[in-house]
Amino acid sequence: MRTDSYVVNVPNGQPLALSWASVTDTGRKRQVNQDAIIVEYPVFAVADGMGGHEAGEVASAAVIARLAERVESGETVDRMAVENALRDAVADMLEQVGESDLGTGTTVTGIVLGFSGPENSVPSWTVFNIGDSRVYRLLGDELVQVTLDHSVVQELISIGAITPAEAESHPHGNVITRAVGFSDEPLPDYTEVPIQDKARWLVCSDGLTKELTDFGLRHFLLQSPTPEQAVRALVDAALENGGRDNVSAIVLDELLVSGS
Repeated sequence: MRTDSYVVNVPNGQPLALSWASVTDTGRKRQVNQDAIIVEYPVFAVADGMGGHEAGEVASAAVIARLAERVESGETVDRMAVENALRDAVADMLEQVGESDLGTGTTVTGIVLGFSGPENSVPSWTVFNIGDSRVYRLLGDELVQVTLDHSVVQELISIGAITPAEAESHPHGNVITRAVGFSDEPLPDYTEVPIQDKARWLVCSDGLTKELTDFGLRHFLLQSPTPEQAVRALVDAALENGGRDNVSAIVLDELLVSGS
C-alpha cells in the first residue's frame, strides 16, 4: 500500500488537493507479479505485462521506469512525453529480453494532470490507454469507464456480435489487440477530462475487473471514505473472488480547496 497527497496551485483558481492510494498484489494463482504502477504527481498509471517467463515483468517495469524518468526530469509530462517514454521502454524491452516467440509486451493506462489554455492556467486530466487495463471516474454516484479496451471481446461488443455479459465468459477474454512492445507504434488513445470537485478516479489492471463487475467497483468506491480504504476494499474483494491474475489499483480523489 502506498498513500500520498499533493496540493496543486491553480492560477486564478482554487487550489486542487489530490490524495491517492495504490496497491499491487500477485493474486492467488500467479507466481510472479507482472503488474507495475507509478503514483508520482502528475502521473498515475498501471502497466500489466505479458509474455514468457520474466518477459511481462520486464515490459511493465520498463514502461513505469520510463514514465518515472519523465516525472523526475521536472519537464512537463504531456502526450509527447508519454509517447517518448513508451518508445524508450520498447527499446529497453528489446535490449533486456530480445525477440520472444510469445511477444513481450504490456498494457499501460493512466491519468496525467496538466495545464492548458491562456498562460497555461487551466488544469485538466489527460487519460491515456493501450490495452485492457482501465480508467474509471466516479462523480456523485455515477461510475463511468473512461477508457475503451483494446481487446477481441471489446471489438465483438462494438459490432454487436456479443453482449457485455457474454464477454465476461468469452474464451478470448484475455486476448488484447494493442500493447506496448508488439509490432505497432506505441500510440495511446487519449481522452481529456476537466478537473472536478469531489471526483474519484480508479486506475486498474484487468486482474481487478476480471473479479469485480462495474456494479461491484462502484459499490466499494462509494462505500469507502478515503482512497486508502477504497483501494484496500477493491483488491481484497478481487482476491476473495478468486484472484486469478495479478491485481493492481490506484484510487485518487480530487478536491477543490475553499479559500479562508
